[in-house]
Amino acid sequence: MRWSLLRLPALLRRSSSRVQPPSPLQSVRSFSFSSSLRSVDMETVDTTKRLAHLRDLMRQHKVDVYIVPSEDSHQSEYIAPCDARREYICGFTGSAGTAVITLDKAALATDGRYFNQASKQLDTNWSLLKQGLEDVPTWQEWTIEQASGGKTVGVDPTVITAVDARKLSEELKKKSHASLVGVSDNLIDKLWNDRPARPTGKVIVLDEKYAGKSFKEKLEDLRKELKKKKAAGMVVSMLDEVAWLFNLRGSDIPYNPVFFSYAAVTHDSATLYVDSSKLGSEVKEYLVGSVEIKPYNALFDDLASLSEAASSAVQQDGDAQAHDPKLLLSNRSSWALYLGLGGEEKVEEGRSPLSDAKAVKNETELEGMRQCHIRDGAALIEYFAWLEHELLGGAWVDEVQGADKLLEIRSKGERFMGLSFDTISSTGPNAAVIHYSPERGNCSVIDPQQIYLCDSGAQYLDGTTDTTRTLHFGAPTEMEVKSYTLVLKGLISLDRAVFPKGTTGFGIDALARQHLWREGLDYRHGTGHGVGSFLNVHEGPIGIGTRAAYSEVSISIGNVISDEPGYYEDGKFGIRIENMIMAREAKTNHKFGDKPWIGFEHVTMVPMCRKLIDPTMLDPEERDWLNDYHKEVWEKTSGFFKDDDRTTRWLKRETASI
Repeated sequence: MRWSLLRLPALLRRSSSRVQPPSPLQSVRSFSFSSSLRSVDMETVDTTKRLAHLRDLMRQHKVDVYIVPSEDSHQSEYIAPCDARREYICGFTGSAGTAVITLDKAALATDGRYFNQASKQLDTNWSLLKQGLEDVPTWQEWTIEQASGGKTVGVDPTVITAVDARKLSEELKKKSHASLVGVSDNLIDKLWNDRPARPTGKVIVLDEKYAGKSFKEKLEDLRKELKKKKAAGMVVSMLDEVAWLFNLRGSDIPYNPVFFSYAAVTHDSATLYVDSSKLGSEVKEYLVGSVEIKPYNALFDDLASLSEAASSAVQQDGDAQAHDPKLLLSNRSSWALYLGLGGEEKVEEGRSPLSDAKAVKNETELEGMRQCHIRDGAALIEYFAWLEHELLGGAWVDEVQGADKLLEIRSKGERFMGLSFDTISSTGPNAAVIHYSPERGNCSVIDPQQIYLCDSGAQYLDGTTDTTRTLHFGAPTEMEVKSYTLVLKGLISLDRAVFPKGTTGFGIDALARQHLWREGLDYRHGTGHGVGSFLNVHEGPIGIGTRAAYSEVSISIGNVISDEPGYYEDGKFGIRIENMIMAREAKTNHKFGDKPWIGFEHVTMVPMCRKLIDPTMLDPEERDWLNDYHKEVWEKTSGFFKDDDRTTRWLKRETASI
């Protein structure tokens, strides 16, 4: 049936009876959300029966077009298996994309990271909309075209943002005389018979020695923002924002230390909506007196009362100018939340102040990032030395076995909590699949005579890592060496950049691409993304790339961002090099405009591949940067290998001056 506000509480209760038995948290080290790699099947899935069933449901609900986004009810980029609805209906396993189904057609829209993967995984029932290419419609444009003639477009209102829903609704009315309706019962859930259970992992407290600031201080900071904005309160829906605000971490989404929850904060109260079974006595004692705990499902029951309380607070205050009766809501919150709170009259939407605060790391978090990247770098160095020894010794190591070995090495590290994403372990042509993940039992053997690309990261109590290195263990081609060196020059250019406060990631993206552009080459992904501190490896609102969103938020001192240019030739090879960089105040001879100037500090400590570098393509400053970087890597990581001659020899060779 069509969505009604009266049914909002049920939106969070569906499938609540299908839960996994809780596994107790025996120790901090036992808290892991990525104990093994998730294999990704690159084969196609026959979706004929699934689509037929869905279309029957669409007819029952009087829906002509049905939208299935990738995100969950919290607009998470990475989701729990139980929320992988778009993956289920179309078979495409990438993290980004939107499926749109009509009564006789189906289309999947995704970006350049996944063109190769999607083309392999989609069956003949689906059309692939390659977003960003000329003359290819966006999923919204395709939806509008299919809805022509006054048709009805349906979507689960909890998995689409209010901003996107309003914009699409307006365009549908204007261009197709069609309407957008919310369907309260997600239609994919109704046909997904073996849908995984909702996770029930325990929540832990992140000690202040890692967080750098208490949750009570963070609540006070948020309340100061509420006063500045003259708002009565804020409803927090993003999972990483809730986790960061209360210095809590969970394990509900693989590789992301978050837990299903909402929060409501006013000038004199704070409520955490979470299943109480996830909270042990330590967490409850930690929050008592400052935070009220309510069931996760209770949020939608409370929306109307939260809105009414905001209005009455202003009336009792007697000063309408003191603060506005509206509640703050992130512009990434769901359509269901927006309408449940009363819509435009009761809600003020915008970029979340928590998102901005979380992205600016304090000195404790920055030092944690430095230290965890040294330990993580040592693990990668040990792995690459081992892998070269095995391959050149004649051993057969496939892509999954390599990733498993890296996990084994990492797991011995201090403060290790798990991986931060699926390890991309790819050889030869597979390296050209930008977000490739090997399928256990059906993947390629790593070929020492071809490119090997490894993009991996880990979660530590003191930070989150994400490192990509491209290596060759044999004789690389001239094009591979040239491409690698161009990518390296781009990484160095961004690393060495200095720019005035107020500069955006959109504004400096070309620095990393310029050397490729001169050769008529490029790559179809962003150059950098924000990184959380023992949180999501992809963290907004900052980033470096051509997305419009990256032109809206300037880079600030304390941001942690990836620096990862690349180049890919489908069917041949892929190259990417990735370092983590931290925005810091730069020392300059002058301060034009009396503004602070910003530069970067790199924290990733893993050598570049000497065999793939053409020194003649580097200018003197680039050569000095590379030699200084390798000297730093040696000084910070060699101490880990005092009893490991093989790794020491490999590291010494790879960090030698050129």
